[in-house]
Amino acid sequence: MIARCDAGHETFQTSRMRGGACSACRIAAVTRQVAAADPTLDQQRIAQAIQAVVTSPAALRDLHAALAGGPGVLTAGAPAVVGRLVTELVARGSRLPLPACSICAGNARPLIRSGEAGVCPRCRSHQLAVGCAGCGRVRRVYSHNAEGAPMCWACAKRPERTCGVCGRLGAIAKRARDGQPDICNDCYRRPIASCEHCGQRRRCHFVAAGHPLCAACSPRALSRCAHCGAERPASVRWAEGPVCEACYRAALSRRGVCAACGEERRLVAPPGPAARLCCDCAGVAALATCEGCGAEERLHDRGRCARCALAARARLLLTDGPGPIAPALIPVYESIAAARQPHSALNWLRTGAGAALLAELASGRQPLTHAALDAHPRRGAAEFLRQMLVANGALEARHEDLARMEVWVDSVVVGIGNPEDRRLVQAYASWSVLARLRQRTRAGGVVRTPHAKHRITAAVRLLAWLRSRDRSLAELDQPGMELFLAAGAPSSYDVRGFASWAAERKLVADLEVPTLPARAGDSLDDEVRWSIVARLLHDETVDLTDRVAGCLVLLYAQQLSRIVAITVDQVIDRGGEVQLRLGPQEVVVPEPLGALIGELVASGRGYVGVGSPAHTPWLFPGLFPGRPLSPARLGERLRTLGIGAQVGRRSALMHLAAQLPAAVLAEALNLTPGTAVDWVREAGGDWSSYAAQVARDHNREEC
Repeated sequence: MIARCDAGHETFQTSRMRGGACSACRIAAVTRQVAAADPTLDQQRIAQAIQAVVTSPAALRDLHAALAGGPGVLTAGAPAVVGRLVTELVARGSRLPLPACSICAGNARPLIRSGEAGVCPRCRSHQLAVGCAGCGRVRRVYSHNAEGAPMCWACAKRPERTCGVCGRLGAIAKRARDGQPDICNDCYRRPIASCEHCGQRRRCHFVAAGHPLCAACSPRALSRCAHCGAERPASVRWAEGPVCEACYRAALSRRGVCAACGEERRLVAPPGPAARLCCDCAGVAALATCEGCGAEERLHDRGRCARCALAARARLLLTDGPGPIAPALIPVYESIAAARQPHSALNWLRTGAGAALLAELASGRQPLTHAALDAHPRRGAAEFLRQMLVANGALEARHEDLARMEVWVDSVVVGIGNPEDRRLVQAYASWSVLARLRQRTRAGGVVRTPHAKHRITAAVRLLAWLRSRDRSLAELDQPGMELFLAAGAPSSYDVRGFASWAAERKLVADLEVPTLPARAGDSLDDEVRWSIVARLLHDETVDLTDRVAGCLVLLYAQQLSRIVAITVDQVIDRGGEVQLRLGPQEVVVPEPLGALIGELVASGRGYVGVGSPAHTPWLFPGLFPGRPLSPARLGERLRTLGIGAQVGRRSALMHLAAQLPAAVLAEALNLTPGTAVDWVREAGGDWSSYAAQVARDHNREEC
């Protein structure tokens, strides 16, 4: 039935019985408040704005109730229905300010009334923050516990569901949305964005809010550490209070004999460096115990220590499912799981290009061959993985320097335009240069590919020089050879090998290519050399590898290529006397260098590459699994200590040659007789008669 309100407006009888103003009265009241707040608006625009906002009787009722406080509510812009009305009014020419949070000035979300002002939900939650019943800190209320006490986000127990990634039941960090499954805390990864603070592309917080911050740039709340008392971000909160990262690590690594049970355990009570009791004897919960091995170690993920997490991830990488690891890859798995630095190995498994290639080889998507690794676009990652597979017996070993040399020769030959020149270079490289390298490889000698490349390059330059003058190789005479040598760089004299090879095959006349005189190089001053040696022998802050290698250069005149090739079998301990075999005979190493070499044999280098076998034959193992340190890298390390390998070796040779006969020098340092005699003569001695005797007794390769 139709009835009329007190103002005479028609309304339904049921509405009249419920009491309160009718819809027309409420609209009229809202219109009056808007007109009072902004007199420039006419009635038509106000009515249009109200009509756009009022989409239901409830919306009109809320708007009327909010504006009952006066026109000032429109300036505050809260609650949300008032904010929508102000937005519609501004769109129709009103001078009212757009709704914005009175604290952060944000206008992206509807406002909530707070006193006489409007605030966004985030700022309002901060206003309503109270002490958390879990951690005791004043924080925003996320939920309430069973007793109704407030809980913050970190302490509140969130509902558990099955993760769509790992399949485990756990707290969900990201809800299922847009076809994506639920993701638990362990599997969730923050989105990648450009940090607005440092500009780096990293996994960032607050990406959805438009203010990405990486973990390194994100501010962390400070609190007083219960152990050291410093104001630092808390890494963990224990019964005694917040504990900073440094004290947390110290507490986890604090081990000793428990004063109560007598077992060697992690000591936790009393908290701090004075701890004397283990967890069981102190009656407190264990700080961190691995679910896999039970070790009291810092946990890495899913209740496992870094070592157990590494083994699990390595197995997952090599199986790609629940199946077993291929027998050929079991040693690879064991070497990865036994890495000296499990955190570095975990990083390699997560981000390394070599790890992704290893997964392809394990799954069969790529064949386990040298050819597949040669064709991979990431050459560095493929080479590292190759050495890992070879070192653990999963791939047949090959001489990498020789293999790379063969690839280089093919590329050089392809680049030669003239077919006749191409045939000559191909024959010379295959039957002379590469044949000699293969022979040295079979004999176990050192293969030096740079000199071999210089010889082939010199041959290519000679043929190109002749071709530019419309001459063939058969037309080359001695004046022409001398003209070529005079016009080219000093490396042109490396054409001597090609000229001899061609003359043996009657392709050219016998031509003489003189040997360039050796240039006297700089040497290290003796006082400087002995001061560096003293530091290497006694300064324990210098890495042990650099101390031993530097002494071998400065005292025994060893080349870097020979130092890195030293094996542990060349170090002999004869009743406390350390001997080192640098040539056919052992050399007695005096103290304290002998003790340093013995320590290096016992402890090894502090870091070797991921996937390196547990035992290595090298005294100086390198980053590549199963391979020694490269001469170039060793040279870089020594240069940081002020040691130049060439000048240091010359100084040591001059010193030794002045005191030893040539025969003894050659025997001890594995030099050729001629080289030893040259150094003795340069040092002012005259032991040339020994060279002939040594040459008759031994047939060495040139050093």
